[in-house]
Amino acid sequence: MTRISTSITGLLGIDLPIVQAGMSWASSSSALPVAVSNAGGLGVVAAGPMRLPDLDRVLTEVAAGTSRPWAVNLPLYRAGVDEVIELVLRHRPPVLIASQGGPRRYLDRFHAIGTRCLHVVAGVSHALKAADAGVDGLVVVGAEAGGHPPPTMVATSVLVRAVARAVELPLVASGGVADGAGLAAVLALGAGAAQFGTRFLASTEASVHPAYKEAVVAAGVDGTRTVGHGLGVIRALDNDFTARMRALEESGAEEALRRKTFQASTLRDAALHGDVVEGKLEAGQSAGLVDSVRPAAEIVAGIVREYRAARAGLPPIT
Repeated sequence: MTRISTSITGLLGIDLPIVQAGMSWASSSSALPVAVSNAGGLGVVAAGPMRLPDLDRVLTEVAAGTSRPWAVNLPLYRAGVDEVIELVLRHRPPVLIASQGGPRRYLDRFHAIGTRCLHVVAGVSHALKAADAGVDGLVVVGAEAGGHPPPTMVATSVLVRAVARAVELPLVASGGVADGAGLAAVLALGAGAAQFGTRFLASTEASVHPAYKEAVVAAGVDGTRTVGHGLGVIRALDNDFTARMRALEESGAEEALRRKTFQASTLRDAALHGDVVEGKLEAGQSAGLVDSVRPAAEIVAGIVREYRAARAGLPPIT
């Protein structure tokens, strides 16, 4: 199997510096994580929206479906998180990727069973705190990312470089990366891997409605919007929901009305029911670089080919 050796591949025991983002509903099932891990990357189960029995079943399926390292993504703010942590511990995942909370809450227990722990950060100060807590690595999320970008809206290229200069930990760069050229770019910035979310959202194994995948493929690089400022900002594909939110934000509407409108739309409606008009179609700016829905293994192989081409295309030093 092809190998690209970096700080992250060495830390996690994977062959390729390709991390599939934990995406609610899209990877809240076993098919996508298993396919990515078997292809040499790191497949990630999104535990955020899952009920305990479903999570238990999916983690069992993933462990049975691959002999390669895999991960669980856990947002620490979710309801019943202590019960979720206990369930995940029983499955002994090779890797945990935690977000939106302090790492001291989980580190000791996962380290005790040999799990490598990566923590998601959105700035240098967060990175320093997580490093001080003892995490094994960081996922650094820039403004281009889908879902929940950093409130400061600093671009991935700047943020990854700043964190790489501030901490001595393996880094995964997330936001705006959809192909092998993007992987080469973030490795040059000091990351040890790239996290691919939107690219794998448009995979055959992603467990979201076909209409959602088609909307990602149809989007241009300017086809996303950030909305929900002050409410928990998200980046999503432009549709009637984002247009309505932008109009309210630009007119200075009261928070109560903005919150009501924001909460009336859900990612679940988009992902499971294909509501591409009113649903929250969370996706990153890299949607504009995605032109087809393909099997995850083909996506991984394509990223490797593009990475090789990008490296070969760099001018020599003379």
